[in-house]
Formats: sequence, C-alpha cells, structure tokens
Amino acid sequence: MILAGATALWPLSMPAQQTGKVLRVGVLSAGVSSSNPELDAVSKDAFRRLGWIEGQNITFEHRYAENHPDRLPELAAELVRLKVDLIMAGGTLAPLAAKRATTTIPIVMTTAGDPIGSGLVSNLARPGGNVTGLSFMDPELAGKRLQLIKEVVPRTARVAVLWDAANPYPALVFKETQRAAQTLGIEVQSLEVRGPDDFAGAFEAAKQRQPDALINVGDPLTMSFRKEITDFALAQRLPAIYSLREYVEAGGLMSYGTSIADLVRRAAGYVDKILKGAQPGDLPVEQPTKFELLINLKTANALGLTIPPTVLGLADEVIE
Repeated sequence: MILAGATALWPLSMPAQQTGKVLRVGVLSAGVSSSNPELDAVSKDAFRRLGWIEGQNITFEHRYAENHPDRLPELAAELVRLKVDLIMAGGTLAPLAAKRATTTIPIVMTTAGDPIGSGLVSNLARPGGNVTGLSFMDPELAGKRLQLIKEVVPRTARVAVLWDAANPYPALVFKETQRAAQTLGIEVQSLEVRGPDDFAGAFEAAKQRQPDALINVGDPLTMSFRKEITDFALAQRLPAIYSLREYVEAGGLMSYGTSIADLVRRAAGYVDKILKGAQPGDLPVEQPTKFELLINLKTANALGLTIPPTVLGLADEVIE
C-alpha cells in the first residue's frame, strides 16, 4: 500500500484483483451519513460491476462533517493519516479540504460545482496534480430553472432563493440566478443559510417577504434538509423548483438539473482507473451528460397549479 507521503507514481501498477491487496478508499462529505441511502446503493452497485467487492478487494473509510464544514480539514487529515489509497470527495468543500490535506493521494471529486473557479483544478482537459473527477456544472442551469418556474407560475414577479452561503458553489448559482432574473424582470430575494440552525430563520424570512416562488440550490447542507424545505414550501403554498430530483421525490414540485446518480456511477469509473494505475492528473475532468426534469403532479394539485402541457412534454419523469 502506498504511503500518503510517497512521491512516486500513484498508487498501483496492477489491479487489486491480481495482487490480492485490499485497497482503502476514503469517502469525504460535508453532509450527513444518512442523507441519501439510494445514492450509496448506486455507488456500491457501480463498484461491484467493475469488480470491486467491499470487504474482499476494497474497503471504504467514510467521514462525514454532518453539515459542519469546519470539521472537513480534520476529517481529511484523518484519512491521510490512515494512508488510504484514494479519496472520493463529494460537493465542492470536501474535495477542497482533501486537496489541502494531501498533494500525493489521488482525489476523485464526484460532484464539484466549479472545479476551476474554486481552485480544485487549473484545467479540465489536463487537470495535473492529484485531483480529477466530475464537475456538477450546475450554475449554467440557473436561468433555465427560473424560466421553468415562470412558465408554471406566469405571475411570478418575486423569487426567493434558498442557498448555502458557506459554500462557494451555491454562491455562483445565486449570482447566475440574479443575472437571469434581471433579464426576465424578476426580483430575487436571498435566503441564506450557513448551517443547520439557520433554516428556521430563512423560513421565517420567506413568510414575511411572501415571494411568488422559491428556488432551492442543492448542496450537501440543503440536501440534508430537503424534507423540511419541501414541507415548508407546500405548507406555504409556495411553488418551488429544485436542482435535484431527490427534492421532488421528497415532495417538491419540480426539479431540473444534473443526475447525481449518473455522476456517482461515473465517479466509480475514475476510481477504478486510478486504482489500476492511471494518474489522476492525466484524466480529464468530465462535465454532466445527463440532465433531467421531474414534476410532481400530486404536489401541483395540492398547490392548485396546472402544469402547462409544454412543460409536461419536456419532463423526463412525472410523479402522480
């Protein structure tokens, strides 16, 4: 097993299936361990299909910051001390913490919002260094979400945006939403959260401002509170659009964005290549290839909304 401080080639010259080694992969997240068991199952299946069986030729060391991103540096350092062979890091904050903790252990980012802007890599085609993986590429979709909610609720003049101000990626999405809103003549109201204790205040602010619609920027923090967010929107009869399907499955009205399950499957492929000898700096950072629009008709009926046929026709999935 390669030590964290080694300066030689990354980490293996042949698959563990051939060497008999049980490799250790660190999994680092700013979120909570119980946030999305469905995605955990997707990840396990993806590794299994590639020949990696947990407990036989691979083990996973999970570290969750439990929505306290200030804990990420120590958790990343702990994985380095464990001398894991590779670190998988979700979101933007976790791979940043991993990158600061090691320059030698390969890091696969699974859902980084803005890899270049956040400083994770300097080039998508040839990232160099020890970081590669998948870009979430979500900011560019902010304008589309605004257009969709406007089509569903034509009277929309004020939109509240719920976002994690402690994460650089949602900040970028918020700015893109503001830019798109100016074009459409829509006022944007910022509902900022930085930790678990901020949601009550954000919800109260939304009640007082009475926006016409809500946009939620998905990240590990808001994902952990997706049930509370979707319940609030329904209780306030507030039409809302989200960036991830998981919110719609939790009762949200509609979502448009990247398929996280698709990124998780593809991230397993990166891990497979690196554990078999590829150097992370030679593997291009890939952007999403699958985007999906989900609509929850049950929630639409509860809100007294009729989804236009033009929007329904675009949906990849309709929950009835």
